[in-house]
Amino acid sequence: MEQELETAIGLRIRRLRIERNLTLEDLANASGVSRAMISRIERGEASPTAPLLARVCAALGLSLSAFFAEDGEVSPLSRRQDQQVWRDPETGYVRRSVSPPGAASSVDIVDVEFPPGGRVSFPPHAASNGMTQHVWLFDGEMEMTTGDTVYRLLPGDCLFMPVGEGHVFHNPGNIPARYCVVLDRRGR
Repeated sequence: MEQELETAIGLRIRRLRIERNLTLEDLANASGVSRAMISRIERGEASPTAPLLARVCAALGLSLSAFFAEDGEVSPLSRRQDQQVWRDPETGYVRRSVSPPGAASSVDIVDVEFPPGGRVSFPPHAASNGMTQHVWLFDGEMEMTTGDTVYRLLPGDCLFMPVGEGHVFHNPGNIPARYCVVLDRRGR
C-alpha cells in the first residue's frame, strides 16, 4: 500500500509539473529541491519527506492537502474512511486530509499524529509566503518554533503562524501528539 502511494505521489507531481509547463529544472529552481531528487520521486524511486514534499507542492501552487486531494467528483462532504492518509517516511508522522477534496475553499484542514520525540523542520520558502496556519493541539504536547520564538503547546492550545517563514514541529513528550492544522492559502 505504501509503495502504491509513493508511486501515485510521483505520478501526480509529474502530471502537475507537465500541466504547468514546467521542466524538471524549473520545478527544482522554484522549490529548492534538486532536479535529480524530483526525477527520482516522479519515477517512484524515492519517498519524499514532509518538508521536501511541502516545498514541491508550494512551487506547484498547492498545499499538501490540495496535492493529496483526489481528482474527480467534488463533494462538500469528506467521510473519514475516504480521507487521504500519508505517513512521512522520515519522522513517521501521519497526516490525514480532512477537508473535502476539490472544495472551492482557500482553507485546508489536516489531522496529524506526531510520534514522541519526532521533529520536522520546514525551512523558509518564498513559494509559501502569505500562507498562514493555525496549529490546534488535542493530545500530548508540542514545541513549535517559528522564527526565533519557541512555543510550548499543551492540549487545547492553538498557535497561529505564517507558513513561508519556516518553522519546526517537535514532540518533546513520550506519547504521540495529535493536532489539527488549519491552513489558509489566501495570501498566495
